[in-house]
Amino acid sequence: MNLIRLILALAVLVHHSWPLTGAANEPIFAGETLGGWAVSGFFVISGYLITGSRFSHGLGDYLVHRLARIMPAFIICLATMVVFFAPVGYIVAKGSLSGYFGTATSPLNFFISNLTLKMNHYDIAGTPLNVPYSGAWNGSLWSLYYEFLCYLVVAALGCFAIFRKSPWFLTLLFGASVLAQANIDVINRYTNGNFDVVLLLKLLPFFLGGAVLFVWKSRIGIHWAPAVGGLVVTLLMVSAFPAWGGQASGVLIAYVTLWISTWLPQPKLIAKNDVSYGVYIYAFAFQQLLAVFGGDEWGLVLFSSAAAALTIPTAIASWLWVERPVMRRVRRKDHSPTPPPADKLLARPDRDSLTSADTVRTPS
Repeated sequence: MNLIRLILALAVLVHHSWPLTGAANEPIFAGETLGGWAVSGFFVISGYLITGSRFSHGLGDYLVHRLARIMPAFIICLATMVVFFAPVGYIVAKGSLSGYFGTATSPLNFFISNLTLKMNHYDIAGTPLNVPYSGAWNGSLWSLYYEFLCYLVVAALGCFAIFRKSPWFLTLLFGASVLAQANIDVINRYTNGNFDVVLLLKLLPFFLGGAVLFVWKSRIGIHWAPAVGGLVVTLLMVSAFPAWGGQASGVLIAYVTLWISTWLPQPKLIAKNDVSYGVYIYAFAFQQLLAVFGGDEWGLVLFSSAAAALTIPTAIASWLWVERPVMRRVRRKDHSPTPPPADKLLARPDRDSLTSADTVRTPS
């Protein structure tokens, strides 16, 4: 799954190359961009893996694992925006750092106000400036807040035995989330169009789609014929019902993705090292930095390639020096009683089990 998520992270990078260079005519399918579909894929995979983590760990250990996986690298990323990316952009735009620390969105304000994962500010001291997409250093970070909300949903569900013992209750919840997305206009009337509600209801069905596959997989298995059929049905659904067809196909998308993971060759280096999170959280910033120096005029291919060349080494450093060491330390300190794995609660032992959810994580 590491390779699939790395591909999705690079797809988000490519998607951002259109707005960050001012290019027009970005490909769109069923009303969604390449990046939008990649984020949906992240949530599907995350739903599958994170549900496995919750159903095989106590609540305390589960929450500690999730915080350890997402927060340290995120905090380092925010700090890097403040001490490297923004100062470089500020100097290029204004000639010096004079006034950098006392602006409306000061570096300290940016860092503190975004620590809860909810991105309240995207600019730092008004930068980046003089680029096609000004005022945002890292537009990718918005999805992490909603992913963590999905973590909390699964954390709550794991507290009730019915969700562990029968797959039907989680399946019904998935159906309810799709129904909510299909009727988002009605919901908006009662929430005053709250954007957090809009985004959560858009992404939650994908996450729950992966969760539903987890609780059913031991009973249905993973085979090529239903995977191909699921792909065809998904394409028909999103084409016929662009507003909610993707969400309704969440389980099918999860099934197809899992089937692909069973035959897609994955280099051992990538299997042991998950750099997709680092690619996701740093790519946008490097693209903006290139644009500050005129890279937006290089064309989409060269711009995307240069951004990837800068992002991947940084993602590797984040994995080796921040993400992996923190997770190893956390695992050594696990102490709460471990509930039986969900697959054993639900059905026979599963021959298709994947790597533990705690060894990998999906960014959005």
